[in-house]
Amino acid sequence: MISAQDVKKLRDITGAGMMDCKKALTESNGDFDIAVDYLRKQGQKVAAKRADRDAKEGVVNTAILDGGKTGIIVEINCETDFVARNEGFQAMANDFTQIIIDNRPADIEAFKALVTPEGITVAVKLDEMTGKIGEKIDVRRFAIIQTEGQIVEYVHPGARLAVLVDMNGTGDLEATGKDVAMQIAAMNPVALTSDEVPQEVQARELDVARELARTEGKPEAMLDKIAEGRLRKFFQESVLVEQAFVKDAGMSVKEMLVKSNAAITRFVRFGLAD
Repeated sequence: MISAQDVKKLRDITGAGMMDCKKALTESNGDFDIAVDYLRKQGQKVAAKRADRDAKEGVVNTAILDGGKTGIIVEINCETDFVARNEGFQAMANDFTQIIIDNRPADIEAFKALVTPEGITVAVKLDEMTGKIGEKIDVRRFAIIQTEGQIVEYVHPGARLAVLVDMNGTGDLEATGKDVAMQIAAMNPVALTSDEVPQEVQARELDVARELARTEGKPEAMLDKIAEGRLRKFFQESVLVEQAFVKDAGMSVKEMLVKSNAAITRFVRFGLAD
């Protein structure tokens, strides 16, 4: 006879649903260790079934460490906004962020091979959570950046979008960095400077601009010059330091940084499903 107290105890241990816990205890003749393994296997089965599902909801967490010298950003995904707002999912996301903070893994594969406080790997934990919640749960990506300057973060309300910026200079790096991070969040630049825009992107923009000019009836001899002008406009709209500063459109981000005695070395922007 499986008691309600036993079911509750297993639920407290695993976080699985009451009916799932009752079934696990029944299948294991009341043996808690076997019941836990049963629930893990069930979670793996659910994870396998949902492996091809899109997980485009979730949260983006950040952490600033070492007195602002290290920044961590991580995207944890699920299938629906309803689950993303669930306390259990958010607690799990925080736990995964802490594992990255504590271990500083090199990549996603290394992260998923790490052992959680429960004594199982992150990969197994993800399967367990998928089985428990009934949605695909995954950690899509993370980044760790370190600096001799200062890392500044911005997390948009709802934690669906976050930015880290690596700031240097003699000005108020926290305040300027926050302005820059909010600019990046709002304008989603493709690169920090025009030199960092991949050559294939520039070539595609030039090709599109030439074809557009051609369809507009512009002279063939003028197409390259027109395309180069439109590429410069693309840089002004899509490259961070060349964008108009959102808090004062009368100056560029580059001009704002000079005025603030600050510079940005790099940035990381994670938005759900980007």
